[in-house]
Amino acid sequence: MRREVRYGLIGGAVALVLGGVGGYTLLGGSGDGDPAQEVRAARDGKPGDGAPEVKSGPLSAAEVTGTAGKFLDAWKAGAADRAAALTDDAKAAAAGLAAYPKQTHFTDLKLTPGKASGDKVAYTVAAQIAYKNLKAPVSYGTSLTVKRDKETGEPRVAWAPSILHPKLGKGDVLRTGEAEAPPIKAVDRNGAELTKEAHPALAGVLDSLRDKYGKKTDGKPGVELSVHRAAGDKATQKPDETLKVLSKGTPGTLKTTLDATVQAAAEKAVKGKPKASAVALKPSTGEILAIANSPEKGFNTATQGSLAPGSTMKVVTASMLIDKGLTAPDKPHPCEKFVTVGGWKFQNLNKTEIKNGTFAQSFAASCNNAFISMAPKLADDDLTKQARDVFGIGLNWQTGIPTFDGAVPVQSDAQMAASLIGQGGVRMNPLTVASVAATVQNGGFHQPYIVAPALDGRALAKAPRAMKPDTASALKSLMKLTATSGTAAEAMSGLSGDIGAKTGSAEVDGQEKPNAWFTAYRGDIAAAAVVPASGHGGSNAGPVVRSILSAG
Repeated sequence: MRREVRYGLIGGAVALVLGGVGGYTLLGGSGDGDPAQEVRAARDGKPGDGAPEVKSGPLSAAEVTGTAGKFLDAWKAGAADRAAALTDDAKAAAAGLAAYPKQTHFTDLKLTPGKASGDKVAYTVAAQIAYKNLKAPVSYGTSLTVKRDKETGEPRVAWAPSILHPKLGKGDVLRTGEAEAPPIKAVDRNGAELTKEAHPALAGVLDSLRDKYGKKTDGKPGVELSVHRAAGDKATQKPDETLKVLSKGTPGTLKTTLDATVQAAAEKAVKGKPKASAVALKPSTGEILAIANSPEKGFNTATQGSLAPGSTMKVVTASMLIDKGLTAPDKPHPCEKFVTVGGWKFQNLNKTEIKNGTFAQSFAASCNNAFISMAPKLADDDLTKQARDVFGIGLNWQTGIPTFDGAVPVQSDAQMAASLIGQGGVRMNPLTVASVAATVQNGGFHQPYIVAPALDGRALAKAPRAMKPDTASALKSLMKLTATSGTAAEAMSGLSGDIGAKTGSAEVDGQEKPNAWFTAYRGDIAAAAVVPASGHGGSNAGPVVRSILSAG
């Protein structure tokens, strides 16, 4: 029996996930009287050497509060080793607790536990910061969790950096001292100041810019209590975070490519939506004009997210098919009800089809099987090469802030077919999808950036191959048709000038509604937005992009 995948005519396909079942091997001794076997028998409650039975099962309230109290008392007393012995990772806990007062310069430490909730105990940390001739009070709340040790049965504090401060992750350091970088006065392309108060959605971006470029300005660092982040992958890197300022530094001016007007429009467009992200670019240069997320605080999905882009990927796929001579806008290109690739039967929603249409009509209607039907004519790495070599996807962009630059892995059979419509293993975010639209509008790839590369001499990524002029012209005609009479027409209605657009809906396993995507350009501004779990791209993400293009 053939496997079947259903997906929307205007939308994305179900992501195909091929996996295996993990397992484990049990190893045991073979000799009589093996001490290890005796210990295991005792711990399992079996006849052994008379060892007491190890406690198991849920912790009692007394075990939770008692263990937490002993741990907090030892920590407050400065007995790092004694406190660490009450955790499930004594070595890491001892190192963290011993370094804590030296790095923070906290004195008069007070730890006040609250009421336990199950195995979790919240508590308040209060202290006095004493750094050189500076003093300041500090207080914050955090929590710990108590677990039963499987080996001994004793309650133990589950060690985690967040025990010291709720914003600490693995490798992060809570420290008081001269800031590693001066504060910055970020300004937009026209010299208007960009503050966290006026643009809350830029808070994380401004922190990242300070981390990277503060020392490149004429500012002077102050003294701060801050979370110093461990170095990580640029796609997930968080900026250092200032928690308390003991002495203000002198801000240094940093010019960005952002446009305060477009930024405000992007923030307003995503506001009120449970989750939404958007980015705007200048196609002729690659300059980032706006970055917005809802909620304003938290992970920066706009530039660091990794999501299936759905049918917005068809822009890249179409360019590849046209480059290879497999189709053209006015060439007959039907969209069949059913297509089978790699043993998987792909079916359009409600078994709809376009019998005698052209490729332009299938593109404008976002008909999936028009693209999937091309899979047998392609090599496994064709889409990967096109995305990288023409659109710059995954070329390690040097934007000036942490970014995920997209991924189009080499896949085969059904997974490769799904990738053609932005499912499978393809991953993007509004930054990368906006760049795809910008590349079409410009006729070639410009790596996005938020700070001029001349400031630090970094090299921007270059696409290995220029887009063919005929392909660029064809793509613009396809995106214009979509914007004027296709799935993007409602959102783009009334916009004049040189316009083009593409909708997308990406299915997510276990999610009732697909993620809505929309990307478009108008003159020298391109934008993309995603509104997760909301439905079709045109009606949900389209208005976000429309608002941004109107402002630009």
